[in-house]
Amino acid sequence: MGKSFVLVLFFLSVLSIVSEDTRFWTNDYVGKSYSHVCDESRYAMLGLDMKRFSFCNKSFSCEERAKDLVRRMSLEEKVMQTVNNASGVIRLGLPQYSWWSEALHGISNLGPGVFFDDTIPGATSFPAVILSTAAFNQTLWKTMGQVVSTEGRAMYNMGHAGLTFWSPNINVVRDTRWGRTQETSGEDPYVVGEFGVNYVRGLQDVQGTENIKDLNSRPLKVSSCCKHYAAYDLDFWFEFDRHTFDARVSVQDMTETFVAPFERCVKEGDVSSVMCSFNKINGIPPCSDPRLLKGVIREQWDLHGYIVSDCFGMEVIVDNQKYLNDSKEDAIAKTLQAGLDLECGHYYTDALENSVKAGKVSQYEVDRALKNLYVVLMRAGYFDGIPTYDSLGLKDICADDHIELAREAARQGIVLLKNDNGVLPLEPGINIALVGPHANATQVMIGNYAGLPCKYVSPLEAFSAMGDVTYATGCLDASCSNDTYFSEAKKAAKHAEATIIFVGTDLSIEAEFIDRVNFLLPGNQTKLVNQVAKISKGPVTLVVLSGSNIDVSFAKNNPKISAILWIGFPGEQGGNAIADVVFGKYNPGGRLPVTWYEADYVKMLPMSSMSLRPVKELGYPGRTYKFFNGSTVYPFGYGMSYTKFSYSVSAPKNSINISLNNLQKCRKMAYTEDQEAPACSAVLVDDISCDENIIEFEVGVTNVGRMDGSDVVMVYSVPPFGIVGTHIKQVIGFQRVFVAAGATEKVKFSMNAYWG
Repeated sequence: MGKSFVLVLFFLSVLSIVSEDTRFWTNDYVGKSYSHVCDESRYAMLGLDMKRFSFCNKSFSCEERAKDLVRRMSLEEKVMQTVNNASGVIRLGLPQYSWWSEALHGISNLGPGVFFDDTIPGATSFPAVILSTAAFNQTLWKTMGQVVSTEGRAMYNMGHAGLTFWSPNINVVRDTRWGRTQETSGEDPYVVGEFGVNYVRGLQDVQGTENIKDLNSRPLKVSSCCKHYAAYDLDFWFEFDRHTFDARVSVQDMTETFVAPFERCVKEGDVSSVMCSFNKINGIPPCSDPRLLKGVIREQWDLHGYIVSDCFGMEVIVDNQKYLNDSKEDAIAKTLQAGLDLECGHYYTDALENSVKAGKVSQYEVDRALKNLYVVLMRAGYFDGIPTYDSLGLKDICADDHIELAREAARQGIVLLKNDNGVLPLEPGINIALVGPHANATQVMIGNYAGLPCKYVSPLEAFSAMGDVTYATGCLDASCSNDTYFSEAKKAAKHAEATIIFVGTDLSIEAEFIDRVNFLLPGNQTKLVNQVAKISKGPVTLVVLSGSNIDVSFAKNNPKISAILWIGFPGEQGGNAIADVVFGKYNPGGRLPVTWYEADYVKMLPMSSMSLRPVKELGYPGRTYKFFNGSTVYPFGYGMSYTKFSYSVSAPKNSINISLNNLQKCRKMAYTEDQEAPACSAVLVDDISCDENIIEFEVGVTNVGRMDGSDVVMVYSVPPFGIVGTHIKQVIGFQRVFVAAGATEKVKFSMNAYWG
């Protein structure tokens, strides 16, 4: 009778797992839901004795427990756990698990690991990362991560999400034509690294455990993933696509730019996962490259976590790239041996067992990969729970303070580009014409990789709540394919005391799979702006929604357009944030995280050229503010305020003298022909003690205007003049500081002399 009873329970368990959404294991047992695997009553319902399984014994380390779990599996069972939709092993009490969830700027439903329904209809949607980055505020970035992980953990408790979120995107933007620029922190590797470290810490850190020495046991609020490693910033541009593109990258660019944020993400952020990208790098797919995965991520940087492929990346290697003309079995063997732990896709389940049996890859490699995966899940409380977070639930999703933080993040990021005669802020209560394709934007505001927001607040709704508004679209959408509705917009502007024109792009113009071919406003939007501005009775403000730069020279140089604001994709609270800035409830202090090139820049070089430095023999200019010395619409780091600031700098010492011993050698540097090289132009950093050469200084920021405001203090390093191939300048530090009108705040910097 006992055996029959156990068999019936197994049958019910299998039925409930298969009949429910296959992404989740909570609520998968009759009569009760569970928030973690190693629950004695759960095992009892399965007819199993939990005490028999050492992987449920918390007295052992996470590594020992993971090893015990893996050794109990057959090869067939192991294979089924190496993909994002892991099947689980019922006889061990191991439920299925979906690894793929996204949390780029709020909990997203893009991956199969998350879903929204009547119980949880939405989650807080923050601004697209490019706008949050424009705030240049590390505290904000970490706080956003904390809120997102709180909502993610609450959704996990309610069976609507997993614990592994494949965010953030920390690719450096080499070319702003890239459709995914909006997902990133822009063009500077230091800034991208700062965002990555702080957002990861916000997502992962459990208070009080941040400095545990054994990082393989450090608890995780949720697990995050830094992606896409590496040199990935092209999706589909003319004949080039990310699945077959071979990024030909110099060692210098690779080290200084493309992998630098990933190194910081692992070393400083202690991220628990890294995702390798689709594109080849110098002929080799990153997911197949043992030097990049095992050699760099695992050994040099000491990753405590797992490495995952981009989704369907194995299919790309075999079918699109036809790398080495490998079969599925051969390709799988190479990626496992290179250090890939998890495939997002199905090729591992299709062919890994045959690959092992054919002797192409050892079962040891499979075990190693699975151990890395289960250590992360144990750290995240999937097996034991984390009591601190067990009470999180619906009340912690779309909470009032979370929504307010989304509003604050958008306000901090908004960049004031033009403000002739101080036309902004406007006086509340005046009649305003609100025109343009994005004047009533909702879904456009949340950008790429978003979920379902708590509640949209459009510009029209927010401005209508603060005064008399006349609304006219002018264009039905961002494509603005004709001028049918121009007359309504011009009529509204002709009689209003002030006109605000909302223009820009949307996900049909720049997004994943869609790279841009120009830097112009889409369709007839420029024509709309000029015609409305010409006829407007009052001052005109242009508001630009976009994930990257737009050539708005026509508006910058038009005296009829008094002000320009860039608002990125500002998230669910975008309307309120814009209104707060326009009416002076908030003083803008954002700075551009990418260079705003002139339209002709795209004619100077193809997007497929990977070099950041100028390529003289081809006539290509440099890329990013570090290497481009031509004219721009607005430079990297540009942004205005409603007030003015003055600065003073004090430093204990203005220079550092480095004395070399007999074992240290001077190194030669290449200088231009018109510049004489110093007698000792360089020395290897590895030969010097960095701790002894710290530069400390203090910047006094005084608000000399009449309005409270925030300023961003950026510190750049400039190399000695004449060095061949070096950068023009580069960011080595920044801080955002709030300064009351008439007050002075001191901002302290302490940095290693070799960072520059």
